[in-house]
Amino acid sequence: MLQLEARPQASRLWVYASPVLALAITVLIGVGLFVLLGKDPVRGLQVFFWEPLKSSYALGELALKATPLLLIALGLAVCFRSNVWNIGAEGQFVIGAVAAAGVALWAEPGTGRWIVGAILLAGVLGGMAWAGVTALLRDRFNANEILVSLMLVYVATLTLSYLVYGPWKDPAGFNFPQTRTFERVTQIPRLWSGSRVTIGLLLALAGAVLLWLFLFRTRAGFALQVGGLAPAAARYAGFSSRRALWLALLISGGTAGLAGALEVAGPIGQLTPYVPAGYGFAAIIVAFVGRLHPLGMVLSALLMSMFYIGGELAQSRLGLPKSITGVFQGLLLFTLLACDTLVAYRLRWVRRKEGA
Repeated sequence: MLQLEARPQASRLWVYASPVLALAITVLIGVGLFVLLGKDPVRGLQVFFWEPLKSSYALGELALKATPLLLIALGLAVCFRSNVWNIGAEGQFVIGAVAAAGVALWAEPGTGRWIVGAILLAGVLGGMAWAGVTALLRDRFNANEILVSLMLVYVATLTLSYLVYGPWKDPAGFNFPQTRTFERVTQIPRLWSGSRVTIGLLLALAGAVLLWLFLFRTRAGFALQVGGLAPAAARYAGFSSRRALWLALLISGGTAGLAGALEVAGPIGQLTPYVPAGYGFAAIIVAFVGRLHPLGMVLSALLMSMFYIGGELAQSRLGLPKSITGVFQGLLLFTLLACDTLVAYRLRWVRRKEGA
């Protein structure tokens, strides 16, 4: 019979092979789901994995969805590598969007293009401030950052609802809960005509490069990782755990806030209750599937973007419910956690003893 046997040391092969196996198992389970729902599994896989790639416009939409996922995941990777469990990136994303919207609503038609920089800066500062609340409570009162950051997601979402249903509601918006459409001058510049992809994609890719340099080429990045892997060794070496906590959460909040600013001033163009799209939670999966490595997270952000777009297409073309996107995301995370067992353990066939 098959038996799990502890490895003498973690397998480097399975560290990278585990996400590939998890994706393969997710696809197989997805085929089974399509069959159970009475849908053509080949058509279902085509909708999820081919339709988002088949044209230049589709690739643009893929990049557009991947941008906030990658930005948020990059910040989360800093937290997770330093053993700080920031689960509330969705709230930091929302507050970044709210702060950016506040600056965008202030703009007038004659405002200069400098307003775009101000909008992005407001988003970054808003996300950092929201993450700073978690850092403060963890630092001063030893509160659990998982619970604090998660609860702050609900506070952020309710704050957004209050604003769009109340003081920021568009009086000419036919009573819809939304702000007025932002002025054209506030729109994030697009990379090329005929596509909705903005300079946010370049910022996300630049962020991946900067994160690689920070983690693997700077003393501060080394201190963060040592603090996460071996807190006692970090203290012995003179690395400050408080500094690591604040630095990790502020970086994570800043990237999430930047993603929120790019969303409201980019493809959305106004503040609505539908800004929270689950990117903050999906980015957790992106970070772990990408093995907390910048290059891996670029690839996993594209994969998660395919799930989002495939889920939307499955609704219109296959008549599947909206929740199919969350099903695939959950399956990927579940199978990844299961496959990660092979990093520390290996399967071994053991013959059953006679008479046993």
